Amino acid sequence: MKLKIFKLAILSLAITSVSCAFAQTPAQPNKILHVAYEAPDDGFDMVKTTNFYSGSIAEAIFEPLLKYDYLARPVQLVPYTAESLPKVEQDGKVYTFKIKPGIYFTNDPAFKGKRRELVAEDYVYAIKRILDPENRAPSVSFIDGKLLGADAVVAKAKKTGKFDYAAPIAGVKALDRYTLQLTLTRQDFNFPYILAYIAFGGVAKEVVDYYGDRIGMHPVGTGPYMLSKYVPRSKVELVANPDYRGFVWNFKSTGTPWDNQLVKEMSGKKMPQIGKVVVSIIEEQQSRWLAFQSGQLDFDRLTADAVPQALDGNQLKTSFQKRGIKHFPYKEPEITYTMMNMRDPVIGGFSPEKIALRRAITLAYDQNESIRQVYKGQAVRAEMFIPEGVNGYNPKYKSSVGYNPLLANKLLDYYGYKKGVDGYRNLPNGKPLVLKINNENSSASVILSELWKKNLDAIGIRADFKVSNFADNLKAATQCKYMIWGGAWIADYPEGDNFAQLLYGPNAGQGNHACYQSKTYDTLYNQATHLPPQQRLPYYEKLNRQIEADNPWIVHVTRIRNWLIRPQVQGFKPHPMMNTNWQYLDITPVKK
Repeated sequence: MKLKIFKLAILSLAITSVSCAFAQTPAQPNKILHVAYEAPDDGFDMVKTTNFYSGSIAEAIFEPLLKYDYLARPVQLVPYTAESLPKVEQDGKVYTFKIKPGIYFTNDPAFKGKRRELVAEDYVYAIKRILDPENRAPSVSFIDGKLLGADAVVAKAKKTGKFDYAAPIAGVKALDRYTLQLTLTRQDFNFPYILAYIAFGGVAKEVVDYYGDRIGMHPVGTGPYMLSKYVPRSKVELVANPDYRGFVWNFKSTGTPWDNQLVKEMSGKKMPQIGKVVVSIIEEQQSRWLAFQSGQLDFDRLTADAVPQALDGNQLKTSFQKRGIKHFPYKEPEITYTMMNMRDPVIGGFSPEKIALRRAITLAYDQNESIRQVYKGQAVRAEMFIPEGVNGYNPKYKSSVGYNPLLANKLLDYYGYKKGVDGYRNLPNGKPLVLKINNENSSASVILSELWKKNLDAIGIRADFKVSNFADNLKAATQCKYMIWGGAWIADYPEGDNFAQLLYGPNAGQGNHACYQSKTYDTLYNQATHLPPQQRLPYYEKLNRQIEADNPWIVHVTRIRNWLIRPQVQGFKPHPMMNTNWQYLDITPVKK
């Protein structure tokens, strides 16, 4: 999720000139959208990161073959750079795409003054970059073992230390300039959803070669926006891509009043309308709320601190409604969780006393108090690691691990974690037991730390809290060099293996940030992914029970996001799989 090569805090990049940025696009320079992120990106090379904030920016810059219809629920795939949905042959093993001619990358020095068209080979190259072991791509699990002939090329790269990009892969072919054919090792009708994930967007090899290790700071795509200014950990600015082909806003309502209003406002408009997007990194909740209140942000998710100020129960207060502010409550297809590093010498490992320690920590965590204190009631407990809205979710499933500090204390006593004269426990070898918990510098993190301390004090465990930033905490997790840290995962595509892969052993250090490696879990995972989606539910439930047995994670909640939208913004609706909706929006003058 994060990469860092330079001292980014002092680096500002002017990526492109804005003066010529509106030659063809319908976007208007005077329509400027202001939004905020609660944590920083770590660059925009989506092969090397799973950072939510990086991905949100990348979605506006890069284009996969497919994407999702903006309004349709349940989610529905539609062509993006492909002319149509793929031709499917051999009962779900062969997928053939025709790419639209006349799609161009934004101008960049890497192209040496030549106009560069998007072609099938750009998708072949993008997939090979994901397969390249040197890149340690978190998304490799999406295609691991699925592409015919890819395993042999990857194995050779691991042996020689160099991936041969010129080596043909039978399952990844450009049949001609605009035709891409992907052949799988086994049937997978879910595969098109994977291809809609942003890491599978078209990438030009010349750009990667030109920028090398700095490619994450120089994203060059074919999408509706292009990076114009980048101040890491502070601000990201994008302008409309002058060569973007555009589209007409012509989506169908699902029948809700919200959708009906969007269709009324937006139908027939040439898109995108927004000429510039300014993304400010505002990690502190109160500061972000004040920025929205003062009109500096056009929309934002209501911070937990501000819930009592803005909501009366679950309804927006009249004072906000009178200002024309709109409210869209939305339960995301996500889970939050605490990761415990399985390679850490104190809490990692599979010996009975280590499992007992992690189990006690899990039993000590009061989920209900967390919902009240941390989320101000705007969350629901997640019983399993697959959220509602994703295939594999079972609303009847109940976790076997609940809040039980009494049992936690008994476990610790039994396995030799004895209390000292100060009331805190020591390790079985007599050395002090101290949990080191990473968090961020925000008011929410302070509340969370206080809750952790209260819960751990109840079972006699000391805790030290290391305050850092999201990017650096993610880097430590990617390197398996931390003890405990909290995370969240929002669905990249609507299938349970998107969540199950987060604990799959071969992904340790690449997306599996708990660095969990269990033969039982991995066997179940492989069995599940070899089955059609409709037959996977029993395996997902067994995977969940294995998590509860080994406790590499504490599964917490699914958050309810309360979007507040200022009256000048039209077309807004959050999407379960797409994180960026700027190209679907408009800004109009508001009568006072």
